[in-house]
Amino acid sequence: MRLCVLPIVLASLVGAQPASRPQILGLAHVSLYTHDLDASLAFYTQFLGFEESFSLPAVNGHGGMAFIKINDRQFIELAPETAPSTDRLNHIAIETNDAEAMRRYLASRGVKVPDHTPVGRIGNANFTVRDPDGHLVEIVEYLPDGWSARDRGKHLGPHRLSTRMAHAGILVGSLAPAIGFYSGVLGFVETWRGSPTPARLSWVNLRVPDGTDYVEFMLYGDLPAPDHRGTQHHICLEVPSVPAAVALLNASPYRARYSRSIEIKTGINRKRQANLFDPDGTRIELMEPTTVDGKPAPSSAAPPPHP
Repeated sequence: MRLCVLPIVLASLVGAQPASRPQILGLAHVSLYTHDLDASLAFYTQFLGFEESFSLPAVNGHGGMAFIKINDRQFIELAPETAPSTDRLNHIAIETNDAEAMRRYLASRGVKVPDHTPVGRIGNANFTVRDPDGHLVEIVEYLPDGWSARDRGKHLGPHRLSTRMAHAGILVGSLAPAIGFYSGVLGFVETWRGSPTPARLSWVNLRVPDGTDYVEFMLYGDLPAPDHRGTQHHICLEVPSVPAAVALLNASPYRARYSRSIEIKTGINRKRQANLFDPDGTRIELMEPTTVDGKPAPSSAAPPPHP
């Protein structure tokens, strides 16, 4: 009898162990709602120099989508709006090496997940969860026979303004729950806090655990109305030289259609940057990878608007 107890106890302990987290490799895409898909396509392809990789037709009057390719593992998804004057951010997506293992891991951490990991319309394994602020976060695994893998090495034209999406900026109300989800559950690593004033924290950057991409929390005491979030929710495109990128934009034939000024500034993070806005008002931040003098910007100790 005693010889049988030990294996049973060990088996029970093994079964009780929480699931381990698979790798999170980076940002896979940011999905944006658009009022006029053709106008948005023109902005991203004719002005920013990207190419449309593939598209999905609408089903039952909705669900059509265009995929703008930044590199072999990063895209901007454009989807028709579901209603006018609403938030343009549909969701952000992070890439994992094992979506089903991630689903089991998130379930073990109390995150609401689907009962299984489906394969989407473009052949990748994916499912969606919500962060504490209600943002949809898609978990994506690029499968060998998916469209993303099939398209590897294609639609990477020489006129791309950038070859990397460095980060995605998302609005955050209370900092602690957001840190708990992205850092405590997903394993993101905080790298920097910034603010233009010592009175209140404005930004927190958290890098994916197994790559260099990151999310940027945009902290606000009172969150803007859904139709005024385009300057906060943003995509950051890394460029080697912001002045050179702006010169290319100013020389583009599309520039005559773009009525906004394009200003070069040095941010609180001591990196040169310039802001563009797509036809729906979503901010596209161009930013250099290093600070203007090569020295890191100090991290802010200011308190957040809401803990």
